[in-house]
Amino acid sequence: MRRSRADRQRAHRAGHGAEWAAILYLRCKGYRIIARRYTIKGGEIDIVARRGDALAFVEVKLRSSLDSARIAIEPAKRRRMARAARAFLANQAYATRLTLRADAIYLAPWRWPLHIPAAFELDID
Repeated sequence: MRRSRADRQRAHRAGHGAEWAAILYLRCKGYRIIARRYTIKGGEIDIVARRGDALAFVEVKLRSSLDSARIAIEPAKRRRMARAARAFLANQAYATRLTLRADAIYLAPWRWPLHIPAAFELDID
């Protein structure tokens, strides 16, 4: 079933809001935001953030519940994210000496954000 244009636009705006909430949350936890909505052909990373010697490629998921958000990062999304991470790393020489992670931030209405460091494997070799 196809969603209407208005539904897609509403979801797009909600996604942007969720990314901003995740950025604020990460900043409060001491992360420095390196990039937002890093996009290449065939891949996207919502947020690239650094804290200490860790560089996190962060996927943000907003769903009606935290449980449904947790299962929303499917293998195809992980492959697209890995492709974008490889492109990002190719242009950032400093990043090779950092610990690389694939984090997730799950958001749901009336719930605190849930940040899971190293939430899944990111095949970037």
